[in-house]
Amino acid sequence: MKLNVFIDEQMQLVEVPDDMMQDAEEFFAKMDTDMDKGWQMSREWIENPNTEQRCQIAADRMLTAIMQENDNTKMLMAGYILSRMPKATDVRIDTSGEISGTEFIAY
Repeated sequence: MKLNVFIDEQMQLVEVPDDMMQDAEEFFAKMDTDMDKGWQMSREWIENPNTEQRCQIAADRMLTAIMQENDNTKMLMAGYILSRMPKATDVRIDTSGEISGTEFIAY
């Protein structure tokens, strides 16, 4: 599966192998369990993040992974987004510090 990741004006394609998507489902479920407890999204505490907010959180973690050149985490976060928002083709990650500014596009 593929996800176009836009950071400012730069785009990079993240390809997540199908077998990784299947193998990581337990990891994705653990992420969901962690987020079920609530999450700090920038300055706001979200008691029960919805699907879009959870994917925004994953996108923020993916941004950190890209900046740290951590390809494994980058692919896992892209895989999480694709598993929870299967119609998403693009993500525009907000870099201003507002996680809720991250947008998903489906074509």
